[in-house]
Amino acid sequence: MFWARFRCGDVEVAFTDRHGGASAGPWSSLDLGTGGGDDARFVEANLTTMATALGVPRSHLVLTRQMHGAAVTDVDGTWTPARQPTGDALVTARTDVALCVRVADCAPLALADPARGLAAVVHVGRSGLRAQVVSAAVDQLRALGADHLRGWLGPRVCGRCYEVPDDMRADVAAVAPAAWATTRHGSAALDLGAGITEQLTVLGVRVRDVGPAPSGCTMENDDLFSYRRQGHRSGRCAVLVRVHPPGSRVADTSRPRR
Repeated sequence: MFWARFRCGDVEVAFTDRHGGASAGPWSSLDLGTGGGDDARFVEANLTTMATALGVPRSHLVLTRQMHGAAVTDVDGTWTPARQPTGDALVTARTDVALCVRVADCAPLALADPARGLAAVVHVGRSGLRAQVVSAAVDQLRALGADHLRGWLGPRVCGRCYEVPDDMRADVAAVAPAAWATTRHGSAALDLGAGITEQLTVLGVRVRDVGPAPSGCTMENDDLFSYRRQGHRSGRCAVLVRVHPPGSRVADTSRPRR
């Protein structure tokens, strides 16, 4: 169910794998997406499982209509369960919600200032990296008062597998130079993790990577969903965060499953 799960101060961060859910077939079994052809009843059951794991009602698991852009939504005191945001990053200081973005090769990113009780989830694909959604999320958290941000970067397609046309690589690398990569076959590629890490470093944010290195690459590991490997019938994994009410502080000691 969880590829990695951390508690840092009052902030909890979780990255899912594809196990422990209700879905069958190519979506087996913890598919959290709605656009890959899975039965919506199974997806809803899986989302309820995630909400329960994070200690919130399903209605307070906040999803967003992801657009591969740089829009950030503040899930603040005006949010209600009837309102689904649009955009690729969610931030909050609320303690009664869990935030979720979904991926199937794109990079899942969590950001938090545990001392201030602020957290975010960010969906970072090629277009989002170029649009600087990472910077937009950091800026919004800092506008809310964050001053000691940390980042956690999850499973995604690695730079050895993410083949793209030459002009696409050049276009993204013009904004995120570290994303320039080459596949194991010598063709043009993008390394989303390197590009995200570069942008966070420039912004003064330390990041922990629990993705690629053997093997948190979605294309290389059947424990993860991958659109590039499975096609349009791929499920979706996710990154989730929750700000817990002030209370006991548990050390960040968990380890990712390889």
